[in-house]
Amino acid sequence: MRVGVPVAAGTTVAVVLRRRIPVIVAASGRSSMASNSGSDSSFTTIKEIVSVEKEIKKSKFIAIAGPISTEQSAQMFLSQVRDPRASHNCWAYKIGDQHHRCSDDGEPSGTAGKPIQSAILSSGLDRVMVVVIRYFGGIKLGTGGLVRAYGGVTSDCLKTAPICHVKSKVQMGVEVTFDLLGVLYNQLQSCHAEDIKEDYDTGKDGTAMVSFKVEFDLVDKLEDAIKSNCRRDLVFYKS
Repeated sequence: MRVGVPVAAGTTVAVVLRRRIPVIVAASGRSSMASNSGSDSSFTTIKEIVSVEKEIKKSKFIAIAGPISTEQSAQMFLSQVRDPRASHNCWAYKIGDQHHRCSDDGEPSGTAGKPIQSAILSSGLDRVMVVVIRYFGGIKLGTGGLVRAYGGVTSDCLKTAPICHVKSKVQMGVEVTFDLLGVLYNQLQSCHAEDIKEDYDTGKDGTAMVSFKVEFDLVDKLEDAIKSNCRRDLVFYKS
């Protein structure tokens, strides 16, 4: 992906690339954003890919931020946006409290990946990755200059991103016939579903409504597994 917007030195240009991800809770304003990465109920992330371009001493820096959910999706995002012709493709991402990674990609150690990561942590966002592409302009910035450049363009990029609050555990329900309860429970256990309840007052003979909570990142996997092992026409209820 190329972002070819000409800018003057010191100018920042924000470009929103419309690529949405499914969310559970509607978007909120930037003013109400708070760090929810450590919360059991929700987290704050960005809704879509955004990009900011900045020129500093003839070097062009392009920061591209996108929502991710796993380390695999982070690697896919990196492969999609990196430019092999650039001088450096530096990056960092955050997935929950335990999964933080960054790369200087040839820049002096600690001058690119860590400033990107610090900007992500300061933003209060979770499940997000930022790749900063640098095209060297012939003037060395020095250690401090690189830290400010990579951290600054990352912060500017994340500030332009529309955000949303996502429930980390989704309340779900599905109606199944009695003969499928055993199969359903096996799938629920494999995805570590919680608060599993049965309601037999469905108005349908031989049918029960089973409600449960599951991690947001496992919703699609669980739905596919249940449909594959039970029935493809099952309808899931979410709240």
